[in-house]
Amino acid sequence: MLIAEIFHSLQGEGELAGVPSVFVRTSGCNLRCNWCDTPYASWHPEGAPMTMAEIVAEVRRHPARHVVLTGGEPMLAPGIRELAAELKQSGHHITIETAATIPPGDIACDLASLSPKLKNSAPDARLDNAWRVRHEQLRWQPEVVRAWLDRYPFQLKFVVVRPDDVGEIEALLAELGRVIPRAKVLLMPEGTTVEALRARAGWLGKLCKARGYRYAPRLHIELYGNKRGT
Repeated sequence: MLIAEIFHSLQGEGELAGVPSVFVRTSGCNLRCNWCDTPYASWHPEGAPMTMAEIVAEVRRHPARHVVLTGGEPMLAPGIRELAAELKQSGHHITIETAATIPPGDIACDLASLSPKLKNSAPDARLDNAWRVRHEQLRWQPEVVRAWLDRYPFQLKFVVVRPDDVGEIEALLAELGRVIPRAKVLLMPEGTTVEALRARAGWLGKLCKARGYRYAPRLHIELYGNKRGT
């Protein structure tokens, strides 16, 4: 399995923000989000091949019970289901950070952190048209999202760039045909600096209050800045 990094930190996003956790970041992604903050695991995948035994041993070096399988897109990684099963058997709580474009199958998972991509994720002219078409075709897979929702405890995270994004979010939620508590829908401002996040925090916070959604800060940016291993 190609691993970009494994590190011990505090979760920065979602319902478990602040919880000490070990992050296993696989390398490789089937999307090319324009604002991606981990290009070394997606736009330009890098890392080192590791066996499952090596990954598990590195996870066990740290005291945290919570493990986050992330990427890139971790569901692309060969052996990800075996890795999740081994970590679960070891007593770890497993969060899977996924764009929900790949069905879960029978993967061991305590929290499905689903982050479907909005139109604001479309890649710019840095990529050729083939990638832009592929991204648009893949970014929203409602049948796959339903498969995750129906099987696991979940949170739905959306990266928000502008107030108009909420209309798109609500159209996607309606398309799912599921009863989704609004507190399970987390709206996260796009940005990789404290200044950029705060510039969107005011209107996004008001929007969350008006619509009943959960505001999702990016704690790791506040604590460490936008850098690896955090």
